[in-house]
Amino acid sequence: MTGTRHGTAALTFLKGHGTENDFVIVPDPDGRLDLSAADVARLCDRRAGIGGDGLLRVVRSAAHPEAAALAAEAEWFMDYRNSDGSVAEMCGNGVRVFARYLQRAGHAEAGDLAIATRAGVRRAHLAKDAEDGTPGDVTVRMGRAVLPAGPVAVAVGDRSWPAVHVSMGNPHAVAFVADLDQAGDLLHAPAVSPASAYPQGVNVEFVVDRGPRHVALRVHERGSGETRSCGTGACAVMVAAARRDGMDPAADGQPVSYVVDVPGGRLVITEHADGEVEMTGPAVIVAEGAIDPDWLAVRN
Repeated sequence: MTGTRHGTAALTFLKGHGTENDFVIVPDPDGRLDLSAADVARLCDRRAGIGGDGLLRVVRSAAHPEAAALAAEAEWFMDYRNSDGSVAEMCGNGVRVFARYLQRAGHAEAGDLAIATRAGVRRAHLAKDAEDGTPGDVTVRMGRAVLPAGPVAVAVGDRSWPAVHVSMGNPHAVAFVADLDQAGDLLHAPAVSPASAYPQGVNVEFVVDRGPRHVALRVHERGSGETRSCGTGACAVMVAAARRDGMDPAADGQPVSYVVDVPGGRLVITEHADGEVEMTGPAVIVAEGAIDPDWLAVRN
C-alpha cells in the first residue's frame, strides 16, 4: 500500500455483507489511499487478513479521477475491487452494502441516494427500519440489461450447456441446468466459449427453477471464485429467465418480478417497462475496527 500508509495511524475498516456476499469497507473520503492489487488481496485474505469477497473503498466522486465527471450526480464513488485485487465495473450486493455504510456514517438517511460506480450512477433507496429495529432492505436501480447477440456456452468437466450472455455493466454467462450440483465445486472458473465474447473475463451463473417466477443460482465470480451471492448475477439471471419464459417488459409494457435464491439468502429482482432492472435485498454492517499499522507497513 502506497500513499498514506507509512508512519500514519491504523487504517479504519468495516465489514459488511449483502446476502452473505461480504466486503471489506475502507473509508477514504478524500481519495488519499493508493491500494494496490496486492494490498487489496491481503486485506481480503480470509486467513491472513480481514477476509472478504471484495473491497469497497468509499471515496468522494470529486476526489477520484474515474468518478469526477459524475460528482454533480452522486457525491460518493464506490471503488470496488475483487478479492484478488482486480478492478470490477459493478457489484450489486456491494452497492447495497455501500449505501448502508453511508447511512451508518451519517452521509445518508432513509430514502433515495445516488452512488457513482464504474458502470455509471446507480440509484439506491434505503427503506426505513422496522419497529423492532431491524434494518430495512435496500433497493437499487441497476440499469438496463444488455443481451449481446451470438451463442455462448458454459462447460464444467465433460458437460456443457448453452448460456445467455447478459451485461449488467459487468459481463455474465447464464446457464440453466437440471441440478445446481452440476456446477461442480466452482473452485476454478468454468470454461466459457467463445473466449472472444468475454475479453475481460465473465461471471458464470448456474440456474435451476424453484417455481413460477422463482429461481435459484450458484455463481462463480471472476476474480473471487464461488461466492454466496452476486447481485448483478441475480439481475442477469432474472432477465435471462424472463426472456426464456416469454416476458419482455420493454416490449409488452408489463413489469415482472422474480424471486432469486442465492446460497446466502434471497433477492427480489424486478424488470420495469422502461427496461430498468431493480434489485431489493438486505445489507448488514457486522464489524468496525482498525488495521494494525505494523501489519500495513510490511511490504507485499
